[in-house]
Amino acid sequence: MRRIPIQIDDRTYEWLRKRSFEEKRSIASIVRECLDEKSTARPKWTIKDFTFVGSGSSDDGDLAPVSENHDEAYAEAILSRWRKK
Repeated sequence: MRRIPIQIDDRTYEWLRKRSFEEKRSIASIVRECLDEKSTARPKWTIKDFTFVGSGSSDDGDLAPVSENHDEAYAEAILSRWRKK
């Protein structure tokens, strides 16, 4: 186990102190429990969270597929903007 210094506001400290007293546990064990619960929680994603996928389009031109030629596509985009100035 590692020790780390943290700073918390008074309201949080009082909540921890009260819970520690009620459960007859150390503040450190309560903080560890809270961190463990938070770090192992996984979001429940659904397809509705990804409505943006496939919503755009682009003209790949001679560089299709861009997924394989991304460096060349990026260089072409930068150069075309530079030439317009």
